[in-house]
Amino acid sequence: MAKKITAQIKLHVPGAQANPAPPVGPALGQHGVNIMQFCKQFNDQTKGKDGLILPVVISVYEDRTFTFIIKSPPTSVLLKRSANLAKASGTAGKEIIGSVTHKQVEEIAKVKVSDLNTADLKQASKSIEGTARSMGIKIDDEPRPPEKAGDDIGKEEPGESR
Repeated sequence: MAKKITAQIKLHVPGAQANPAPPVGPALGQHGVNIMQFCKQFNDQTKGKDGLILPVVISVYEDRTFTFIIKSPPTSVLLKRSANLAKASGTAGKEIIGSVTHKQVEEIAKVKVSDLNTADLKQASKSIEGTARSMGIKIDDEPRPPEKAGDDIGKEEPGESR
C-alpha cells in the first residue's frame, strides 16, 4: 500500500546551498522531517547549479520520510542571468533596462518547457518573451512577422537600393 502524504512543501532554495537556516529549517522542522538529510540530498542533486534559485516541492509522508522534485529555475531568474541584470525594471512599460537575443530566449524555453503548460517550443518562447517584456527587457533580433504574398512589391528593405 502506498504511503499517505501528510504535507506538500514548496520552497525556493539556491542550488547546492541548502542549509538548516530559514526557509528550509522551519518549513521542514514543523513537519518532523530530518532537515540535514534533505539538505545533503538536495545539495548532491543540484551540484553545478550553484547560485540559481530552484523551486522544490517536498512531499512529506506519515512516517516522516520525504521525497522531493526539483523544478527548473524561475523564468525571471534565467532572463536576468542572460541579460546580466541584478533586478528587473520597476517601470517595465516605460523603461528598458537590458536586452536578450532571440537565441537566448530559445535556450531558456528549452530549459523551461517541461514546467510550462505547453510542449511546443515556439509557444514556450512566446511565454518567455512576454515575461521579458514585463521585466523591462528588450528582445533583440526578433523575427519579423511573415508577410503576405505580394506585400513586398515596391517596398525596399532599409539600407537596400535597387
